Amino acid sequence: MAYRNQLEFIDALEKAGELLRIKTYVDPRLEMAEITDRMSKSGGGGKALLFENTGKDFPVLMNAYGSERRMCMALGVDDLNDVTREIEGLFSLLSAPKEGLIDKLRLLPKLGQFASWMPRVRKGRGACQEIVLADPDINLLPVITCWPKDGGPFITLPIIHTKDPNTGTRNVGMYRMQLFGPRLTGMHWHKHKVSARHFSEYKKMNKRMPVAVALGGDPVYAYSATAPLPENVDEYMLAGFLRKKKVELVKCISQPEIEVPEDADFVIEGYVDPSEDLIWEGPFGDHTGYYSLPDWYPKFHITAITHRKGAVYPATIVGIPPQEDAWLGKATERIFLAPIKMTLVPEILDMDMPVEGVFHNLVIAKIHKEYPGQGLKVMNAMWGAGQMMFNKILVLADGAVRIQDYEGLARSVFRNLNPAADVHYSQGPMDVLDHSCSKLGFGGKMCIDGTHKMEEERDSMYQLDAGNYKGLTTESLYRKFPEIVHVNLQLLKKGIPCLILSVRKDRPGHIGELHEAACELSEMEGVKMILYVEHTVDARDLPTALWRFCNNLDPRRDHLLYEKRSVIDPARKFACLGLDGTRKTRELDDFQRDWPNIIVADDETIRAVDAKWDALGIGPLIPSPSLKFKDQVYGKEAAVN
Repeated sequence: MAYRNQLEFIDALEKAGELLRIKTYVDPRLEMAEITDRMSKSGGGGKALLFENTGKDFPVLMNAYGSERRMCMALGVDDLNDVTREIEGLFSLLSAPKEGLIDKLRLLPKLGQFASWMPRVRKGRGACQEIVLADPDINLLPVITCWPKDGGPFITLPIIHTKDPNTGTRNVGMYRMQLFGPRLTGMHWHKHKVSARHFSEYKKMNKRMPVAVALGGDPVYAYSATAPLPENVDEYMLAGFLRKKKVELVKCISQPEIEVPEDADFVIEGYVDPSEDLIWEGPFGDHTGYYSLPDWYPKFHITAITHRKGAVYPATIVGIPPQEDAWLGKATERIFLAPIKMTLVPEILDMDMPVEGVFHNLVIAKIHKEYPGQGLKVMNAMWGAGQMMFNKILVLADGAVRIQDYEGLARSVFRNLNPAADVHYSQGPMDVLDHSCSKLGFGGKMCIDGTHKMEEERDSMYQLDAGNYKGLTTESLYRKFPEIVHVNLQLLKKGIPCLILSVRKDRPGHIGELHEAACELSEMEGVKMILYVEHTVDARDLPTALWRFCNNLDPRRDHLLYEKRSVIDPARKFACLGLDGTRKTRELDDFQRDWPNIIVADDETIRAVDAKWDALGIGPLIPSPSLKFKDQVYGKEAAVN
């Protein structure tokens, strides 16, 4: 369905019992983010929050997309899979052979629907231009500061509009914007993004680049801005398809080359000058759960700010998962499953991106396998597909397993897995937020092929059946290896031959030495994989350990394969793969890049929110999620050094 504006969406959330209004004053600096972090981790995504007393003229809406139900409401569906099925039906109709007139006539209604989804630029002003600020000042908006080590306040849900100067093709993206002055922000577009390519073209022409930033409006706009669309597909066509109604656009007042949704709450107009020096932007607490390090980005100069009457400022926070952005990612996973299946990987049956993998780090795919080597074919296809190029760990499964059942999935994958032959490594483009790469934006990838193996794929030299590990105990590992701080044997007890160890490493090559020594133990045979995390991480807390592990691993650099003759069957080999997911340093790992800190709230903010909690009227006190991670933070300098 189409919402007329953001206010109608807020009303729908409230009627559905999905919104809490907070009338007590809450500071946009740190306090709103802390309250939202508590709410988003309270179970099921909590509720959307409308902060009505912000110290500015505008309320702030947060956590609006923060649950499956609210994400479905934003997209106007009962189930995210409804969109998948609709796209599959559309693709099937368009790609089916058209042999006769009747077949072709069947297409006409769909072609009419296509036309109804296309955005339209209308004449005159829109609701987003009801109020024009004669003297634009971004500080009039309640722009939030999320985390204590952030470089400053950031606009976190900006819908950014640019155009290719050669073709006039529009791009709508979402890139954070740090405030530097009343009319100056940063424009944080990464080099892989379409807007960054537009910027390069303007630079060649030595021309100012017009840019417009919309905030609010129909909630589908913000989702569409995050969607990994092909460069030649207009994001507002996707929005029109999802809302079943075309997006009405109006020309900006000071940058008339750019059009924006007429129902937006705010529009910030301006330009980027490619001839100017860049600005040092960041750090920023990012969706990985770590601070992204500061870097140089273009300056955005504000030439006008307009807004509708009764405008509400939308914002989000990102940090240690789970957060609101997980549901934006889940929508992408479901919506883009059909195009991936029908155009790139026809054998794919399902796909899942676990929260702990923060989107790109961990992707699970289930395929219909028919021939040897098909897993490798899927691996190469997926790593070559748009933003899937940033994927770090790809896990492949097949058969009757439901990949959202992680325990059943793990049993199936490990049953089929030969650690010496079925784990494949590559390297290529990585998200620039991936701090584990030795080089910015370029690092290692790993595919774990957990599909059943056909005769041509099997190596009879390896013993793959369950071994002696049932005799392995926590006490014996502590006794033999004093550097081990925590042991997680829970997966082994469930028939999953994977061990997780927290290790206090203190010398170069320490994890490699430990892995070899541990694998020498006779009771270790049958364990196919050991995941190593640093000593500050409790290996027994599986979701946290996996989140830290996925972030800190460069698979190509950090894998350790141990092989020896099997005790069970001396004619065969036993193999165990070690993966080093610890923090990397110059001293111990010859790692030359800076390593960021994880994101936690400061003590002052936690105390301030605790003190005003009862006055918020949102239920019993929810303790700060940051308390769990306080002892995992390195020194103050780690956030920026």
